[in-house]
Amino acid sequence: MSTEIAIPFSPPDITDEEIAEVVDTLKSGWITTGPKVKELERRLSAFCHTTKTVCVSSATAALECALRVLGIGPGDEVITSAYTYTASCSVICHVGAIPVICDTAPNSFEMDYHALKSLITPKTKAIIPVDLAGRMVDYDELFAVVNDARASFVPTHPRQDALGRIAIVADSAHALGAVRHGACAGSVADLTAFSFHAVKNFTTAEGGALTWRADTFDDEELYTELMLWALHGQTKDALAKTRAGAWEYDIAFPGYKCNMTDIQAALGLVQLKRYPSLLARRRELVSIYLANLNHDRISVLRHYENADGTDDSLADDAYARTMKGGYSSSGHLLICRLPGKSETFRNALIEQMAHRGVATNVHYKPLPLLSAYKNLGFDAATYACAIAQFENEITLPLHTLLSDADVVSVCKVFDEAYTALEKQGIA
Repeated sequence: MSTEIAIPFSPPDITDEEIAEVVDTLKSGWITTGPKVKELERRLSAFCHTTKTVCVSSATAALECALRVLGIGPGDEVITSAYTYTASCSVICHVGAIPVICDTAPNSFEMDYHALKSLITPKTKAIIPVDLAGRMVDYDELFAVVNDARASFVPTHPRQDALGRIAIVADSAHALGAVRHGACAGSVADLTAFSFHAVKNFTTAEGGALTWRADTFDDEELYTELMLWALHGQTKDALAKTRAGAWEYDIAFPGYKCNMTDIQAALGLVQLKRYPSLLARRRELVSIYLANLNHDRISVLRHYENADGTDDSLADDAYARTMKGGYSSSGHLLICRLPGKSETFRNALIEQMAHRGVATNVHYKPLPLLSAYKNLGFDAATYACAIAQFENEITLPLHTLLSDADVVSVCKVFDEAYTALEKQGIA
């Protein structure tokens, strides 16, 4: 068997147009936070149907800044999902708050909303749901939960008081471009963080953004405070300080250093122009997978659904399709499960497929399986549903450099590897 990877898992889709835009930035004499970052923020807001967006160095930074501007800190509790990457929870620790982890519902990658209700206390200040794989969670149910808990909510910050309930801070690292019930990711949760890491659908190499509902906060005030958090608490950014006679500045508070550069934004401006076609291509690839996978052996997380529950991954207008109750994900990850199979089988399948030239992955190890959260006292036995989801989860390649033939090859390799393992008696 070959060990050369012929079909990689998630390479970035970069064209000559992105390269030219980056070169233009390098030649411009302005390479840190400047006009291209501001333009990307404007265009992202238009794309997400929000009024303001702040671009920063990562989705993690965006999430942490969100908690900071909500005044969340020591003594507060923040709830997130057991089934996520560490960033959703580590930011809770960073601000000194107490992380509370909610198990998923049975046979689901979303939080168990019934269990979530029982985790809310008067100390709960925010919930961080996770739009895993690019599919928005059930925000209707989530808002129902926090609205039902209004009576026990104890605000300790003016923005908390203005909300009058627990804040919903979405980890939408995967979900730029997703739509649910006619609403775009970014416009539904109180605040929403996106990731632009190299493996994401839309990339600035590293980077992220924070946006928020238009009717929730004072947009200008919040934007200004977030910019302060992103640059040391400095009252003028580098571009403003270069204007003649404008050197004077102050440090409002000891903030972070997590700003985005114009080099990164240059990538993002072209990526965003290309993004509708990239999303459409992902829909096509998902459809080819669904037509070629052996569904007796693998269960694929659904990315596109009409209001009547039917799949419609090749509809021409993803936004229109969701207006009456359906959803369209960003198609970020092809998250799958192997019904009836063990973690041992899953791990062996990953190795077998790699030997046959196909890179796969696992998304994710639930938080209570990680040392950082074990050491905080979280016991994996308490999160049986999330653990069950993880044990036979496998993520197949899904990116816009795949050809139709590549997808068919992945499906063929999957079947060959699966059959080989069954013949070996691995279950």
